[in-house]
Amino acid sequence: MKILFGSLLIIFVLIFFSGCAGKGGAKKENQTPIDTITVPDTGYTGIKQYMSGQLLVKEVTFKNGRREGLMKSFYQDGRVRQTFWYKNNLREDSAKWYYEEGQVFRSTPYKKDTIDGIQKQYYRNGRLKAKLGYIKGLRTPYLEEFTQDGKLVGGYPDLVVNIRDDYRSKGVYRVSLELSDKSTKVKYYRGDFPNGVFDTTQCKKINTIKGIGYLDLKKSGSPKTGYIGVIAEILTNYGNNYLIYKKIGLPYNDLN
Repeated sequence: MKILFGSLLIIFVLIFFSGCAGKGGAKKENQTPIDTITVPDTGYTGIKQYMSGQLLVKEVTFKNGRREGLMKSFYQDGRVRQTFWYKNNLREDSAKWYYEEGQVFRSTPYKKDTIDGIQKQYYRNGRLKAKLGYIKGLRTPYLEEFTQDGKLVGGYPDLVVNIRDDYRSKGVYRVSLELSDKSTKVKYYRGDFPNGVFDTTQCKKINTIKGIGYLDLKKSGSPKTGYIGVIAEILTNYGNNYLIYKKIGLPYNDLN
């Protein structure tokens, strides 16, 4: 009898510990380590309003914490002043500026947050005022301006070049630049239009006094190009910059 009781007790103990071990194993398999649980930080999605005191300054559309969609800024009376369209936090498509009365003043094309394409300006009556060319944020020479009744503007001044040759006596060849209408609303640069654009970082500004630019080329003693390029940046009566390029041939091959 004692032997039977002892055998039953041993079997009971074995069954008990076997069940506990099974439960512990199942629990361990279903657990996920804390460091493998991630919650993505998507940021704010919706429209944020920015205020200056009681005045609404702008509204920006966000998606996952980045600008995505329409952005508007406002005049003090609440009318729309500007609109931009964002894609993945970068300006895209056409940005527009508005007159206080609501008409479009300027439409500017953007690609990847940079002006690229034909910018258009408008009069209050809705007629086209000007078209300007841009490539990757830099101006091209393309410009068309129009009067309020729709006529194409012409008659821009020409670039006049004057030469004083002191090469043999002083080793200096002076190039003077001025506009045919004697306007002083001009800047001059030495350079070209690399890739068809006006890049002031690739041009050298020419000293200008009362609308006349002076460029002194000096004898260098080593071969140089047989020409120089000059650019006139003229402020028009319509508030835009008209660009003139002129290639000037040189009689000496060592001027710098």
